[in-house]
Amino acid sequence: MSDSWYKVDNVAKVFLATASQRDPRVFRVSCTLQEDIDPDTLNTALRATAQEWPQFQVTLHRGLFWHYFESTDLVPAAQPENKAPCAPLYTPERRNKLIYRVTYFGARINLEMFHAITDGNGGLLYLKSIVRNYLALRHPGQLDDVPSPNSASAADLVQDSFRNFYGGTKRDNAAKKVKAYRPRGLRLPYDQLQFFEGHLSAKQVLERCHALGVSMTSYLGASFMLAIYHDMPALERKKPICISLPVNLRNYYPSETARNFFNSVYVTHTLTDADTLETVAPVFDAKLKEVLKPENIRAQMDEYEKLEHMPGIRPVPLVVKNATVKLFTRLEDRYVTAVVSNMGRVTVPEELKPYIHSFAAFSSCKTLFTVVCSYGDDLVLGTASALRSTAILQRFYRELTKAGLDVTLYATEVEK
Repeated sequence: MSDSWYKVDNVAKVFLATASQRDPRVFRVSCTLQEDIDPDTLNTALRATAQEWPQFQVTLHRGLFWHYFESTDLVPAAQPENKAPCAPLYTPERRNKLIYRVTYFGARINLEMFHAITDGNGGLLYLKSIVRNYLALRHPGQLDDVPSPNSASAADLVQDSFRNFYGGTKRDNAAKKVKAYRPRGLRLPYDQLQFFEGHLSAKQVLERCHALGVSMTSYLGASFMLAIYHDMPALERKKPICISLPVNLRNYYPSETARNFFNSVYVTHTLTDADTLETVAPVFDAKLKEVLKPENIRAQMDEYEKLEHMPGIRPVPLVVKNATVKLFTRLEDRYVTAVVSNMGRVTVPEELKPYIHSFAAFSSCKTLFTVVCSYGDDLVLGTASALRSTAILQRFYRELTKAGLDVTLYATEVEK
């Protein structure tokens, strides 16, 4: 295979087949500094960073049997933020363009990427590289010795880890899926998404988690379950609620790839009117621990990847593959109520900490998608919603406040 091009990975094929105007399969990671952004310095830093990450300097093309990335000499340029978060990146008018964008507003740097090129882990590393190079230019002589987050080899960064670690494991004990409740109600017009950014004290939330004996992911996931349950029509409350949780497979395999390398696990539970956070959170935590067992993660990853190894798949025309993937994705959506993606604690070198205020992340979606990350004591929940009603989020944050947590919430404006 030529060094100037490579095929997309297995997960990227799903994003390519299912991207739409409502959900263009774009995610955003942002870093807010302690000082306003200087555009010229940011662009100088971006050009330098692009040379460090050549696997992102590609254009996306459609072949007869597959999509593929091709290296390009296009130079990325940061622009003032003038679009809604997670605006489409892979569109006909952007043909032969880079499939990521960098924007700035005030003290904030935004990196938005088409999910086919990488996942949140890869995007966050790229953003941290941009921030490191920007701050080194803004403060000459003070940060020159701070290492770049990009420490892997070029071969490791472009590795298709799904294919590399595929072991053909059979999954004998997979639980039978059941159709889950899907949030009802009108969608926002004009294919809009509304974005909510909630800030909490990580210390306060962890104290509540410890009191309940659960992880932060379980605490937040169970809280969302309860908020969704109380918004459900009475006749549908016997349906289970399913929270999808993306899992970084680099925690299970020795991979340093900057491409997509994650799977989603699912926690499903049927609530009752008597349920509280004290009853739901431990159940959520126990179910999450079960699906996160290494043997279950390996079996699930292999089950997903095995389609790539089936004889007769490769010569099927791309248009047929895309239609099939789109159909199966639509069927799979019936089993998911909402998504909660915990990116965990964002770390940076000690020398950079005085210059950085916070990090945040969002992902486009069809219904509700929340990305969680923390930096220092700032726990940020970035929720994208396609729903006109904000009742679920109102109840979610109201209950957090009732629990004694300090909450600061921001929201984008939309046309209703």
